[in-house]
Amino acid sequence: MKTAIVTDSTVFLKDEYLDRDNLFIIPVPIIIDDQMFMEGVDIMADTFYEQLNNAKEFPKTSQPSVGEVIELYEDIASKGYDSIISIHLSSGISGFVRTLQGLSKELASIDVYAFDSLLTTGPMGKLVEVALDLSQEACQPEKIVEKLTLLRNYLEGFIVVDDLNHLVRGGRLRNGAAIIGTLLKIKPILKFEEGNIVLSEKVRSQKKALSRLEDIVLNEISLTPEQSTFYVIHCNNLEVAERVQNELLTIDSTLDVTICEFGPVIGAHLGEKAVAIGVAPKSIEALS
Repeated sequence: MKTAIVTDSTVFLKDEYLDRDNLFIIPVPIIIDDQMFMEGVDIMADTFYEQLNNAKEFPKTSQPSVGEVIELYEDIASKGYDSIISIHLSSGISGFVRTLQGLSKELASIDVYAFDSLLTTGPMGKLVEVALDLSQEACQPEKIVEKLTLLRNYLEGFIVVDDLNHLVRGGRLRNGAAIIGTLLKIKPILKFEEGNIVLSEKVRSQKKALSRLEDIVLNEISLTPEQSTFYVIHCNNLEVAERVQNELLTIDSTLDVTICEFGPVIGAHLGEKAVAIGVAPKSIEALS
C-alpha cells in the first residue's frame, strides 16, 4: 500500500519532512490588484507585506484550480500510489477542503481522503508530519485518518492581530468584533473554534494580550506543556515572536517551541504584525 500525502502552501513543516518523496504541496492563489500569485511559487512571506502595504485594493485569496488538483491526483496515481490523504487549511478560512471532499468521490483512479485540519500553518503541519510518518510505516489510509482525527481534537490556535479590519474585510470574522475593537482600542484574543476564527477575550494592549496567550496555552488547554509542541507564528513580526518564544522558555526551558511565519494567504486575512500561538501534541502515541 502506497499512500501519498497532499497539503497546501499555508502549511509549516519541519525541514526534515520537506524532501519526502510522497509529499505534494498545492500552492494557494492570492490576488493583489488584479494580479494572481501562487503562494510559495512566485510570492513569499518576505516580500508579501511590502506588496500588501502598497496595494490599491484589499488582497483576495482563491481556491486552487480544481482542474490542476485533478491533474495532480491523477499524476500521483500514475506513480503507483493507491491512495491520497489530502490535508488542508481550515474550512472556516477556505472552502477548498469541502471542494475536495466532493471531488474525491468522482475519482476512479485513486482513493482520496480529504481532511479538514480546522487550523493552518504549524498545527496543520503536525497533522501532515504524522501522516507522512504513518505512511512510511505502511499504515492503512483509513487508520491514518483515524489517528489524524484523534490528533486534531488536541490542536489549538490563538491569535492577536494588530488590526481586525483585515479579518472583517476578508469575511473571516464578524463585524461586531471589529467594532468593539475600534471603540475600545483593545487587542482582542482570537481563537480557532471548530475551524472558525472567533473572538475569545478582550485585552487592552498587545503585550498584555500576548502574555494572556502564554497563560492560556500553558495552563488552560487539555494538553500539558510537557505533551505539547508550541508554534509561535507571526506576520512579519519576528522580533515580537522571538520575545514570546523567550518568555515561554523562561517559564520552562524544556518546552518545545518553534517560530514560524504565516504565509501570504493567511497574512492577507490577519494583517501585518499579527502573532499567534499554535499547540499540537508532541506525539500521537501519548494520546492513544
